[in-house]
Amino acid sequence: MGLIAAGLAGTLALTVSGCGASDSAVGDEVTLKLVAAEYGDRSSNSSKRYWDQLAGEFAFKNRGIRVDVDVYSWSQVDRKVASLVKEGKAPDIAQIGSYADYAVRGELYRADELLSIPTQAAFIPGLADAGKVHRVQYGLPFVASTRGLFYNKNLLAKAGIPDPPKTWDQLQTDAQALKRAGVKVPYGLPLGPEEPQTEALNWMLSGGGGYTDDIGRYTIDSPENIKTFEWLRDELVGKGLTNPAPGSANRHEVFNAFTRGEVAMLNGHPTLMQRALESGIDFGTAPLPGRKGPSEATTGVADWMLAFRKNGHREEIGKFLDFVYTKSNVLKFADQYDLLPVTLAASEAMRANSNYKDVWEFLDKLPSAELLPVGKRSWAPTMSRLKSVIGSTVEEGGDPESVLGALQREAESAENSES
Repeated sequence: MGLIAAGLAGTLALTVSGCGASDSAVGDEVTLKLVAAEYGDRSSNSSKRYWDQLAGEFAFKNRGIRVDVDVYSWSQVDRKVASLVKEGKAPDIAQIGSYADYAVRGELYRADELLSIPTQAAFIPGLADAGKVHRVQYGLPFVASTRGLFYNKNLLAKAGIPDPPKTWDQLQTDAQALKRAGVKVPYGLPLGPEEPQTEALNWMLSGGGGYTDDIGRYTIDSPENIKTFEWLRDELVGKGLTNPAPGSANRHEVFNAFTRGEVAMLNGHPTLMQRALESGIDFGTAPLPGRKGPSEATTGVADWMLAFRKNGHREEIGKFLDFVYTKSNVLKFADQYDLLPVTLAASEAMRANSNYKDVWEFLDKLPSAELLPVGKRSWAPTMSRLKSVIGSTVEEGGDPESVLGALQREAESAENSES
């Protein structure tokens, strides 16, 4: 999921019913081009189904506006949009993982240029704020997730562990007991290049740190963050309590191992629940363990909708996005992929329905969750560099102080270069 859900390995593209291959308007008819991300992991649950139905319903209710949708895997979609923009062929709408670069270059419509007042007011405030660059909202949150500790009940019972750990010391003690009991992977730690920025933030927050301070300044090399990665290197990885080579292990690999019953504990998001259930894993969830107690902060992740000015379809884009963000449509997509809705009405509906009881603890964390600093233009190059080096901090002989210090300097340089 890019930042949220695992994508299909291949590229899936669709042209919705009644839509031609051309991006141009015919007569008074306007065809909007939308590039969207794939949240499914197989053809039966591909995002194609959702967008096909949604675009068809919209076209039926809004004669003269069609929506042509291309769906790409998360490993491709951000690069695809960047390539289209570079070629002068920007889509009208993109549903991807970042937006700040485009906003700073003046390529995006503001939220208030597109959405009706009720739709603008519908977003969860923290997510709306995360979509802002220089206090102006350009990124529209599409879906979100928060993180928690997942644990295999049977494996913990096998090791004589009655309850999930609440502190790092308890986590290490439990991992040692699991190892003695013959569990293959006591703790699953993915710091490979797929999505280490989120796993890293989980640990930074539970250690009292984070990527930025309260006023948005980078704190990547803070003493708290350095101590966190030193602890991971020495007390988990160095003692053989994780998966092999966690510095190069990707999230989907560790998630798959959990659904095979090989991993006892890991940080996960709501989408993992359905996969574990389908695999027959008896699992539980709990707050992330912290240095001295359960972590008071949790990581939040959002994926984004953005609208490009290139083709000048402001009014038509606004109508479509108002339709996308109706309560029923937001809830439908979140339900399909066990993700969290980004609007207040859909969140309240999910919280009031006992059918969603399993995700309530994740939903309740969302308003106060710490999100990645996606509103900084400097975050994109910083994240790219972080993906390639953060795993080295936990390897034998790894130097968290040096790695985090270099990331801090590069982030500050990128931040200063845009001003």
